[in-house]
Amino acid sequence: MINMEIKRYEEFNETEIIDLYKAVEWSNYYQNPSMIQKAYENSLLILGAYKDGKLIGIIRVVGDGFSIIYIQDIIVVPEYQRNKVGSNLLNVILEKYKNVYQKVLMTDNQDNTVKFYESIGFSKVDKYGCTCFVNYTIK
Repeated sequence: MINMEIKRYEEFNETEIIDLYKAVEWSNYYQNPSMIQKAYENSLLILGAYKDGKLIGIIRVVGDGFSIIYIQDIIVVPEYQRNKVGSNLLNVILEKYKNVYQKVLMTDNQDNTVKFYESIGFSKVDKYGCTCFVNYTIK
């Protein structure tokens, strides 16, 4: 585990955010800077993880904060992955919104990703007799 500071991400810095999304190859975001800026401006809460003042991870939450939160983005710069950055960001969110009925996220169906989210307490929706639908507009 590394020494880091987690705090509210309040002032949108396009360069550092685009660099973060590029680091994890999320091209739909870094190729649409105006979309990502509007998304950040309209989020419920955004937290950043900082190492020596440098942004190394982020978690972005949308929703109403009472009946549902949706963890839209959780990103950790690859060189800091597997150092508890992501789990620490998630744990802060889960504690802050512990009384929210639904805490939802969608992610790639890869073994290591599934195991990570299950280790934090998330379950696949089919455990509850549910399914999930999506309608992407991909440009």
